[in-house]
Amino acid sequence: MSRAGKYPVQLKDGVTVTVVDNALVVKGPKGELKIALDSKHAGLVDVKVEDNAVVITPKDDQDKASRAMWGTMNRNVKSAVIGVTDGFAKEMYMKGVGYKASVKGKELILVAGYSHDVIMQIPDGLTVEMGATPTEFTVKGADKCLVGQFADKIHKVRKADPYKGKGIFYKNEKVRRKEGKKK
Repeated sequence: MSRAGKYPVQLKDGVTVTVVDNALVVKGPKGELKIALDSKHAGLVDVKVEDNAVVITPKDDQDKASRAMWGTMNRNVKSAVIGVTDGFAKEMYMKGVGYKASVKGKELILVAGYSHDVIMQIPDGLTVEMGATPTEFTVKGADKCLVGQFADKIHKVRKADPYKGKGIFYKNEKVRRKEGKKK
């Protein structure tokens, strides 16, 4: 059993946490995030802001779901605090002949081997920064979940091909190459 919930989440300098309308609002230099406290599972824990920390306790110590949500809410709050101070990023790159990416306003334009360019709307709260080459880019934002979801959406445009070794990759992603058919 994890004991992640036992430790209070320490707040960094410049971060304020308040409980407003069944939501925990975390404000910091990189933005504002809300964590719902009125959902079915989040209602199993109590959240209190004390001194310079957020303390989370289960409502029923013997209930298995309540204890499970204890650690989950602790990690959600911790991710929100890290997000509004440091932010999260997913580095990606493209490999293939003619593959490239560009950003125009709030649109990410991917040239990924299709007959047309793939245009994706960048969600509010996220930014896409281009790297040194037109095939490298980074998805950045305060919300860990939103960064991961958008990066996955980009990744699915052209998944890594194990035979040809081309596609859209996460930085440090290992794709095991396969040998083609033999005659």
